[in-house]
Amino acid sequence: MSDHTPIYLDHNATTEPGAEVLAAMLEGMRSLWANPSSTHAPGQAARRALVAARGKVAALLGCQAAELVFTSGATEANHMAVLGALALGRRQGRHRLVLSAVEHPGLLALAERLKGEGTPVDLIGVDDQGRLDLDQARRLIRGDEALVSVMGANNETGVTMPVSDVAELAHAAGALLHVDATQLLGKSVETFESCGADLWSVSAHKIHGPKGIGALVVRKGLALPALLSGRQERQRRGGTENLPAILGFAAAADRCLATLDADLAHMAALTLRLESGLSAALPQLHRYGPLAMRLPNTSCLRFGALDADQVLGRLERAGVLASSGAACSAGGTQPSHVLLAMGVSPLHAKAAVRFSIGRHTSEADIDRAIEAACLAIGPLLQAEVAVAPPAATAASAQTGAKPHTGEATAWAGVSSGIGTATASVTAGTAPAPMQRADALPA
Repeated sequence: MSDHTPIYLDHNATTEPGAEVLAAMLEGMRSLWANPSSTHAPGQAARRALVAARGKVAALLGCQAAELVFTSGATEANHMAVLGALALGRRQGRHRLVLSAVEHPGLLALAERLKGEGTPVDLIGVDDQGRLDLDQARRLIRGDEALVSVMGANNETGVTMPVSDVAELAHAAGALLHVDATQLLGKSVETFESCGADLWSVSAHKIHGPKGIGALVVRKGLALPALLSGRQERQRRGGTENLPAILGFAAAADRCLATLDADLAHMAALTLRLESGLSAALPQLHRYGPLAMRLPNTSCLRFGALDADQVLGRLERAGVLASSGAACSAGGTQPSHVLLAMGVSPLHAKAAVRFSIGRHTSEADIDRAIEAACLAIGPLLQAEVAVAPPAATAASAQTGAKPHTGEATAWAGVSSGIGTATASVTAGTAPAPMQRADALPA
């Protein structure tokens, strides 16, 4: 390959800040450096910029500006949501936390800590495609829980969760619903308003914004206790606002909203191109969650039984950057908890590699990535087959790799509009334009 620029296929981990984001942040540091709480002219100029930025972010998230609380990121937003909801619930005699077994490691770590402190915690399982078990959810959501928390889409597999269904279950039981929407942002038409959640966490760096800034949406009328006390953010999050980062978040949100439909179609087409190309060239390829609704940009793959670290090392030397599992836990030796919850063996769970496409990824990038993977991984797969016992080879072929005949992958934050686009791609035609949730027919 003549072009030696690395191909970045790890957009679920983070994204490159956009030029408009850098410009907005620079302007914030250069001209809007005053404290937005100050009453003098520079402070009030900063206040006006903060108000305008809040409106732009709220427009993308589908919430009211007054419902938006800026945080340091999704991790803080998740903590604020869970701890605040539990505090509210205890006043009503509700003490239990219910969440899915495939949540982000940071949220599961918080749940484990709370469990050690005496909070009852129950986990909702998933099926072999990574889809939330709604029957189990119905059994676990029984009226004594303070909060139900589910991610909008899984960061490793891209599988989307039935958030609206869970919202109905939670509200019927009198519980609050929190959605970790970190991976939905910029990759789905789902919004805070459309899903029926009470609390909604996001992070700016997933949509080409800066790191260190995120938000929690708190439904109007919900008196959520503050995690950090202070008079900022309507007394819901203390501390002087990080205005340059907030301005960068707003610029990223503005750009994302303007091109969302086109971006979704573009990423869906490239994901199909990647999966189809790799499947055709490498018969030992296995896809996780192929029958589930998925984000348009995410592929979780296994190359035979090759360890993910080995595969990723070879890919990087060939100029392709991907990841294994969650970026926040990458580098560890433990198999993916997400795949284990799906019933995958520990050996195969340690072999999963995630490719996540961005809005700037091109067809040429995908073709180069396929070529690189074939050159870097193909010989290892041939060697694996050569040394495997006949029974193991047959088993691998059965589990394997090629998509089932007629199998359609449904990418989306919501099913409406997305399935059509995917079917069009499968048929070899351009995807149909996708609509935002608030534009979909009732």
